[in-house]
Amino acid sequence: MTKTDVPGVYRRGDKYVYTYRKRGKQRWGTARTKSEARRLKRNAETDVERGEHRDLSRASFGEYACAWIEHYGGRTSSGVRESTRRWYRQMLEDRLIPYFDQERGLRLAEIEPRDVKALVAWLAMQPNPHDPSRMLGRSTIGYHVAVLRALFADAVEEGVLRSSPTTGLRVSAPNTGAEDEPAKAMTRAELARVLDEVDPRWRLFFEFLAHTGLRISEAIELRWRDLDLSFVPRLRVRRQLRDGEAVGPKTAAGRRTIPLAPDMADRLRALEAAPDSLVFTTTTGRQINRSNLWRDVLRPASERAGIPWVSFHTFRHTCGSLLFSAGKNVKQVQAWLGHADPGFTVRRYIHLMDEGVGDADFLDEAVGGERTIEDHDDR
Repeated sequence: MTKTDVPGVYRRGDKYVYTYRKRGKQRWGTARTKSEARRLKRNAETDVERGEHRDLSRASFGEYACAWIEHYGGRTSSGVRESTRRWYRQMLEDRLIPYFDQERGLRLAEIEPRDVKALVAWLAMQPNPHDPSRMLGRSTIGYHVAVLRALFADAVEEGVLRSSPTTGLRVSAPNTGAEDEPAKAMTRAELARVLDEVDPRWRLFFEFLAHTGLRISEAIELRWRDLDLSFVPRLRVRRQLRDGEAVGPKTAAGRRTIPLAPDMADRLRALEAAPDSLVFTTTTGRQINRSNLWRDVLRPASERAGIPWVSFHTFRHTCGSLLFSAGKNVKQVQAWLGHADPGFTVRRYIHLMDEGVGDADFLDEAVGGERTIEDHDDR
């Protein structure tokens, strides 16, 4: 370190170090510029005199993050699921820790709002692990920022940091195009072609996806006790399989009951088994592995049908399209698919609805009924 013209402030490489004393011991802090070091030194000395000083963490971002995720209890009274903890840990290990520790070389206490914004720009240039030809989508970037908000909020509550660099920060994730395309649904003819190409042992499963609009995670965890195949057949959605664990829906809207078509109910009734057993299993009776099903069944069938873009979620979009074409309104489709917000349903499926305002013929009867010639003359 080299001295500067400011007492107690030193130059170290491309950064500045300042000193102050607390409880008889010398303490250190770092800053980007000399003027910032002077200001932080003055603030630290003032806070020590007032008894308000908090030691900023000298740990790297990764050191704190690895300890934090092991004991993270969530930011709400409902706590945090283990599947969510695993998901957060993966985002930390795959991108957040490498960025702050290796790309930027920042300690936890050195991260500022501009660094978080720079992170967002960096994330937008990272490839999607599920499709390397595309970048990370906007919602995926938003999830990374949410992890940071939770981590820094806990660090402040624990007295590790004075304030969070994400407090009041407005972060706008770039539009990468990865997740902003409208929902792509199959036409009836395309659906028929895919179903014709599917291995006959799996046809009922894929027809069921198109009938119900269930997420693949919900369909593979469905139990016979969730089906009511009586006079008014219906299906109760209560669980989904996430990271190998059966968990409840993310939102209250995901916990829903939807009707079953009579023919579908008849075909299921013929296969009904013990209440706790899975409705759909592999040919060997095991729980379905979505990756294997995609690789071995759906992808080959969709390619043979000439529709290679079909995914499990395409059947969900196709169900939404069929519901709208049958005259269901937005609120009904929202409840059927389990969306938490009808606004999301509108944004996701607006391109499937009729454009324009239509005609006004129905208003004559709905508002005025039949009018006589004299009525028109008196206007």
